[in-house]
Amino acid sequence: MKDQAKFAKDVGVLFDVDGTLVDSTYFHTMAWWQTFRQQGLEVPMASIHRHIGMGGDKLLERLLPANSDREIRDSMEGAHGAIFSTFWPAIRPFESARALLQACAESGLAVALASSAHERDLRVLRSILDAEPWIDCATSSADAAESKPSPDILLAALEKLHLEAADVAFVGDSVWDVKAAARLGIETIGLTCGGISAAELFEAGAVEVYSGPRALLHRLGASSIGKLAHRNDGKEPSNGIVQGAPTDNAPRY
Repeated sequence: MKDQAKFAKDVGVLFDVDGTLVDSTYFHTMAWWQTFRQQGLEVPMASIHRHIGMGGDKLLERLLPANSDREIRDSMEGAHGAIFSTFWPAIRPFESARALLQACAESGLAVALASSAHERDLRVLRSILDAEPWIDCATSSADAAESKPSPDILLAALEKLHLEAADVAFVGDSVWDVKAAARLGIETIGLTCGGISAAELFEAGAVEVYSGPRALLHRLGASSIGKLAHRNDGKEPSNGIVQGAPTDNAPRY
């Protein structure tokens, strides 16, 4: 995607999209499972799911036999994209995902979709989110030389927002999201709606974990995002929620 930040802001929040704002993680798992089956390979869905969130090239490096050639990998990435597109009509945003983006924007934060999805997938996901008024910019796989857990896509989002790592928080659902952000020193808020446990997200380095966008929105003022929003006006969050509070205390879907 070629869009740039709509206007300059001093602080911002970066959002992963797949599994964070839209309920697509298991569709990606199914698409990869079918792709492996086409190659005569039996890869358990659980193994695939644990690698969702890293780039497709790196997922294949982890799950394909070591002697697989580049041509096969390229073919499989294309097959995954074609199969995943058949699930587009079934994908839905998580509850309150749109409201979360709106609340961040109306709090004075720049909002970036730091996605490494292919451009055509990202266009579909943005349409599903239906939140364009509150999105300043977005990235796609075309903006990064290396996929997650490399931090390239986050660097691209920062560049579009004209912000530094210390000026943003990142929201993601996978350990690969957390690890990518950690390489830049960006605080990550983890969401378990992508199927990864709070314990694993905390272990990877997440500073807070919530069950999904609705739970984060409910506690936004006291989250790392809320603290960024209050940085310039000198106010402290006042809703009494402690950073890193267990997800069991957060509202459920």
